[in-house]
Amino acid sequence: MTVAFTSTEPHRPATARTASVVICVYTEDRWQQLCAAVDSACGQTLTPLDVLVVVDHNEGLLARLRERHRDDPLVRVLPNAHGKGLSGGRNTGAQQARGEIVAFLDDDAMAEPDWLAVLTAGYEDPEVMGVGGRTLPVWASGRRPGWYPEEFDWVHGASYRGMPVGQARVRNVLGGNASFRRSAFAVAGGFPAGIGRGVGGGTGAGAGGGEETELCIRIQQARPEARFCYDDRAVIHHQVSHERERFRYLCRRSWAEGLSKARVTERVGAADGLATERAYVRRVLPAGIVRGLVDALRGRPEGLGRAAAIGAGALITAAGYAEGLRRRRAGEGRRR
Repeated sequence: MTVAFTSTEPHRPATARTASVVICVYTEDRWQQLCAAVDSACGQTLTPLDVLVVVDHNEGLLARLRERHRDDPLVRVLPNAHGKGLSGGRNTGAQQARGEIVAFLDDDAMAEPDWLAVLTAGYEDPEVMGVGGRTLPVWASGRRPGWYPEEFDWVHGASYRGMPVGQARVRNVLGGNASFRRSAFAVAGGFPAGIGRGVGGGTGAGAGGGEETELCIRIQQARPEARFCYDDRAVIHHQVSHERERFRYLCRRSWAEGLSKARVTERVGAADGLATERAYVRRVLPAGIVRGLVDALRGRPEGLGRAAAIGAGALITAAGYAEGLRRRRAGEGRRR
């Protein structure tokens, strides 16, 4: 899918830039969390030009949100104008946003008051096309399960061990806590269909991710001077449900991530599509396994669980990637 975008971004000092916040939603099951997310976006120290709540083909939720915000000039509630799924919702928000910077916030997360100000400050360099921030997990059980490795916090949408500390240039931002210049969408055509959450109508544990990775790589391929940055001062707090605390969920998401990586590399090439992942596999994961084993030897048995979870997650992700490549080759064979 190619989504048409036009850039109307005026030239003005970075300190005067305007920002919009986009929150994509699909279910009423997260109503309380969603309301908290919207309220946190509206309560920023840098007031957004608008907060767009994009509803993914759910008429009941659309009506309920419009009723809640009918007297709020800051919030606009919109239906997803594209195909079902997160990419379609994000593209709808980016197309309708009024700000020069478009920030994305998950519907089950709360942004700290200076979140938007920190993200927007990252655009002083005109070559910066996107800025992401730090996502902290809020565990439904009240604490991180002892076996759960920080290296796999990406599974439930949080920042993970191996990401930069402070401010750094990165290959891609992570979609639940990210921002882009609106002009970047005119360069690349928006988030892709067929990669991320919502693939096959699914948005749950079996759904993959990677749409923001593909978009960032595509922008850099179109404009080699483009840069993406990470700033850990832009903080949001992301809810981790009881289901996502389970080992079974980690396995399902690892498999889905492997499938998604195969789709990403099909579109942008393996050199760019796996550059960050190679370093993660070679350095971050082995170090995590060693830490877990050392903890186990020191009498902390949960360390063995973490080491085992890292190994299992890595193997399952690799198997999902191999399966994704097999499906691609099979599809190419049928088209011949």
